[in-house]
Amino acid sequence: MHHAIGKEVPTAALSILFSSIYLARMSDLLIQTERLLLRRWEPSDIEPYAELCRDPEVMRWIGSGSLRTREECVEAISYFEKFWEEKGFGLFAVELLSSQEFIGFTGLAVPEFLPEVMPSVEIGWRLARSTWGHGFATEAARASLEFGFNECELERVVSIHQVGNDASGRIMTKIGMRLFRETVDPSCQRPVKVYETVAR
Repeated sequence: MHHAIGKEVPTAALSILFSSIYLARMSDLLIQTERLLLRRWEPSDIEPYAELCRDPEVMRWIGSGSLRTREECVEAISYFEKFWEEKGFGLFAVELLSSQEFIGFTGLAVPEFLPEVMPSVEIGWRLARSTWGHGFATEAARASLEFGFNECELERVVSIHQVGNDASGRIMTKIGMRLFRETVDPSCQRPVKVYETVAR
């Protein structure tokens, strides 16, 4: 999943940002599934998110496959939170209910990197490699999709994966999406498949 990144926000400033908007909105932005908690971002997510984005296997199918620095991850989290405030939807931080461990994100974004599918809203996910193979991405994505349709009243959602990333394609199929286009991501010149689903 590809996301624009805004200006760098120092960790101290990020904590102030969280104290003002995260706590005020926390109560209505919690989604609990059988095994997961989907929530807004916290300052404590920075280190595990940075570690996740330094894993070549996790980043293999994202954009050009480049790894992210800690500073870029701080910027990204700040962008995610601002997006929530501007749009009323966004990317949830995901944690395991059993351990309260942060394992990645899932949620909704605007795929501006692929102009030919605009205007649209995209669902995506990025989870730590240690959690792969347990159905967590499917469980989290299904909850995010329901949030998009039921709470945000979206009529259509797309999802995009690079050709070769069959695992993400299977998740898209499991949550009820269908393939409707194959094209090229102009930001990295990699071929992608675009799936879609509509509100029922």
